Amino acid sequence: MVSESNTAVSASPAEWQPSVNPWLVAVSVMLATFMVVLDSSVANVALPHIAGTLSASTDESTWVLTSYIVANAIMLPASGWIARRIGRKRLLMLSILLFTIASLFCGLAVNMPMLIVARVLQGIGGGGMQPLAQSILLESFPPHKHGQAMAFYGMGIVVAPVIGPTLGGWITDSYSWHWIFYINLPVGLLAMFMANLFVEDPPYLRQHFKGAIDYMGFSLMALWLGTLQLVLDKGQEADWFSTSWVAWTSAISVAALIGFIARELTCAEPIVRLHVLRDRNFAVSTVITTVFGFTLYGVTALLPLFLQTLLGYPALDSGLAVSPRGLGSLVAMMIVGVLVNYIDVRLLLAFGFFGFGCSTLMLSHINLTISMWTVAIPNFINGFAGGFIFVPLTTLAMGMLPRQEIGNASGVYNLLRNVGGSVGIATVTTMLVRGAQRHQNYLAANLSPANLQAQTFAKGLGTKFLMGGSDPVTSQLKAVGMLYRNLQQQASLMAYADNFRMLGYLALACLPLVLLPKRPRHQEKPSAEMH
Repeated sequence: MVSESNTAVSASPAEWQPSVNPWLVAVSVMLATFMVVLDSSVANVALPHIAGTLSASTDESTWVLTSYIVANAIMLPASGWIARRIGRKRLLMLSILLFTIASLFCGLAVNMPMLIVARVLQGIGGGGMQPLAQSILLESFPPHKHGQAMAFYGMGIVVAPVIGPTLGGWITDSYSWHWIFYINLPVGLLAMFMANLFVEDPPYLRQHFKGAIDYMGFSLMALWLGTLQLVLDKGQEADWFSTSWVAWTSAISVAALIGFIARELTCAEPIVRLHVLRDRNFAVSTVITTVFGFTLYGVTALLPLFLQTLLGYPALDSGLAVSPRGLGSLVAMMIVGVLVNYIDVRLLLAFGFFGFGCSTLMLSHINLTISMWTVAIPNFINGFAGGFIFVPLTTLAMGMLPRQEIGNASGVYNLLRNVGGSVGIATVTTMLVRGAQRHQNYLAANLSPANLQAQTFAKGLGTKFLMGGSDPVTSQLKAVGMLYRNLQQQASLMAYADNFRMLGYLALACLPLVLLPKRPRHQEKPSAEMH
């Protein structure tokens, strides 16, 4: 009887542990995840080179990014359902294999359609790996070590997007854009080998689900996410809802979302089990991570753009200027992985949002004469604070869920963070353009003959050009042109400052939300037996 009891306990979701050291499992899944997250940002700086080589326009080249993002987003929530059907280890290995093969075809692409198809396959393979890695880690480690596991996972998730643009710029300048995809081949093969060797499915996943496929749910989800991403990517160019196709596409997206929710709530075996949102901690944490995705992606999109367009930094120098964010995240992950076992995760989360908000507000004081250090220091603080958000928030979200629900919940959690990021990028891009126009109108109103300071400045410029050999008429035209160019720069600068200020206040607004979840039961200090 004792033997049977022990067997039952060992097979239960709460007690199961992998047969190998869980840190070997962590390295295996982190290697694959780091490759995927890095690839999502490494191609950004190579877009002009890709467009030139494949004889494509700038608009056409952006589909290299959009096609990947849409396919990735569709796979994020679907990964939990597929894992229940074929097994988590098998899905992980298939995802790595598909991503690696697609990377090869991306590098071999001879025209834009071939590259876009390969990027879609990359997105399908990569979309399943993030939630899979997260759920595998949370299941492989005992509950009191979830903080350490998420800290290790977070190193790749947070650091990879930071070093991606720098690495992509260096590879593109030194070799060719093809190599930003070829570098995935050895990493993918090694990740497959390690996953096959060390990753194993828990007992409750070994009896695979054999029910019918939720085709309707999957189709509605794909339609919702695809149309949403299309609107977010192209809305600003089309002047948003003043264009009929944007309005119709948005309506289709909203209708598909409503239909998807209704379908998943009534289907016997839904592709995404939305009932996990009944858990208070998971629901609140999902809202917080959506807002965090909005602010994080907004900041990371704005800063390199500011450095390159207004300060004239080349792509590589721009990447180096923002790289302290990765260093700050790395330091924070090592610290918070220990603190999460001894300090209430809600306090760590509050500290993270306070630091993230304040450091983003520091960036709102930018000007056209700042040094690289003026950017590097707030970036380091920003990355450091981000580490105190990512680990406690993930621990808080998953801490009250049954272990067999973690895979499904992880897909929903990661999807909404990415959706928040996409909305954040679209929002700050729109606010940047509209804000620059608004400030330009305000500043131009002061460039009148009645403004003696402006007239004196213009005359000084005219005299400078006149002394340089230009005739009086040409000198005056050059002076007016330079004055207008300075006005545009100042208007853009003010728009950037407005955006950083908005993102900083939004991060600080999350502070009251961290009080809503309950403290996870397993966060209590483990006893000696647990070690």
